[in-house]
Amino acid sequence: MPELRKDPVTERWVIIATDRARRPTDFTRQTVTLKGGFCPFCPGNEAKTPPEILAYRNGNGGERDKPGWTVRVVPNKYPALGIEGGLDRRADGMFDKMNGIGAHEVIIESPEHAQTLASMPEKRIEDVLWAFRDRIVDLKRDRRFKYILIFKNHGEAAGATLEHSHCQLIALPIVPSRVAEELQGARRYYELKERCIFCDIIHQESGDESRVVAENAGFLTVSPYAPRFPFETCILPKKHESAFENANSGDFADLAKMIKLVIGKMDAVLERPAYNMVLHTEPMSGPDSADYFHWHVELMPKLTKVAGFEWGTGFYINPTSPEEAARYLREAVVEAPELAVR
Repeated sequence: MPELRKDPVTERWVIIATDRARRPTDFTRQTVTLKGGFCPFCPGNEAKTPPEILAYRNGNGGERDKPGWTVRVVPNKYPALGIEGGLDRRADGMFDKMNGIGAHEVIIESPEHAQTLASMPEKRIEDVLWAFRDRIVDLKRDRRFKYILIFKNHGEAAGATLEHSHCQLIALPIVPSRVAEELQGARRYYELKERCIFCDIIHQESGDESRVVAENAGFLTVSPYAPRFPFETCILPKKHESAFENANSGDFADLAKMIKLVIGKMDAVLERPAYNMVLHTEPMSGPDSADYFHWHVELMPKLTKVAGFEWGTGFYINPTSPEEAARYLREAVVEAPELAVR
């Protein structure tokens, strides 16, 4: 029969609808394929984007805003928030508002149009992670910003408007409610037990193994106990750290291997689905969360739609148990000899 499960961090309830269990082949999904055509992110078209903020270049060097780069970061041509000006927090009667100040950037992951995080060399994925880190460190200097979110929309069904593989960064003047829920839940747990809840999750899932997807020296990937979506996974660093930008080169190497493997497994099991990837790290200001927060990466393939029940209740209905999803992903074979997979 169906189960109600409670997320231990956010205390959000989900319904695992086991009476209508769904296998990978049961989902109606849009396989991500390349359509071709003009791409402003491809080498040679640098003038079609705003001037680059950051670029890593190959051994031959190369000029700014010219070919020769391996990772390139540019302002979003159509930003959700504007970089110039002050916040000007003010009342509007009983309501509150402020200027739409923030940073909105695009991290172009590779000069190769057809490459994805599943097909890129691990070293190139490491470079992307270093670009994340460098942009976070730079934007942390701006006191207007409270939080930096890095996310990836892969495929049209996940919200991508350009097929060339890229991530986005948005620096916000407020902490998003989803992150605030995680922070509050983690703080409650720490005040009660004097332990990090994410570290305890890693310990428990490593012992249980039924929801483990993959593991290497630095990271554990699990299907969460109460996942909102079928085949949702979470990549957790084994070493306690609240801020992504404090990770070291070894961490980035292990994370690159894990991202490549897990997305490769999703591609194998779910036939290259559209997906969203989100990095949750600690806020840039506010209460010190170093003891109780734990940065992590969430991966969510687009297999179902959020409908009226979810919007009306805040409950999610997931037709695939996390144990079944983890088993399918765990057993999927992809080429990753460096990674120890259970």
